[in-house]
Amino acid sequence: MRALVAHVQAAGWVSANKARVAAVLSNDAGAAGLVYAREQGIATAVVSHRDYASRADFDVALRQQIDAYDADVVLLAGFMRILTPEFVAHYEGRLLNIHPSILPNFKGLHTHQAALDAGVKLHGATVHFVTAELDHGAYVMQSCVPVLPSDTADTLAARVLRTEHVIYPQVLDWWVHGQLLWQNGQVRVKNGASQIYVLNEDSLD
Repeated sequence: MRALVAHVQAAGWVSANKARVAAVLSNDAGAAGLVYAREQGIATAVVSHRDYASRADFDVALRQQIDAYDADVVLLAGFMRILTPEFVAHYEGRLLNIHPSILPNFKGLHTHQAALDAGVKLHGATVHFVTAELDHGAYVMQSCVPVLPSDTADTLAARVLRTEHVIYPQVLDWWVHGQLLWQNGQVRVKNGASQIYVLNEDSLD
């Protein structure tokens, strides 16, 4: 989320009246991202899932809060709740998520340990449009990092996170500039930009 906010600020979109971060929402009142957003002068709100009897009731309240900010696109960043099909349908084509694996590999949680257990040589992250199916939907951009023999889940996660801070802002940039194009259920970029980001061994710390 910080990387997305920083990209919007660096791009000068607010002063150009092109785009702004309307709000940062969380289901956890203690989320550090809320503190950061307030420091940046961004509106924040908390919709706690614990206050609702069902997932559907929570999603209705969350949707109402998001819509109160008149959001054009919704970007999930570390949001760990499974959303109902009704919620997803409401934001069809404008709800994005980033997942820490090269989908369709390693859906769900603990992706970095799963990658190590599987013995893959490449790992990464995926920005995708959200559908009702978990960690599914058209892929917009993916990153690749080498899996090193010395890696632990933590060191691999840190390397993948570096790429997440590159590809998610890039996808937001394409969205704002109207560059995303749907073709046969897949997403392409109108300007022909690469939808793959590779972290080479030469760039490792």
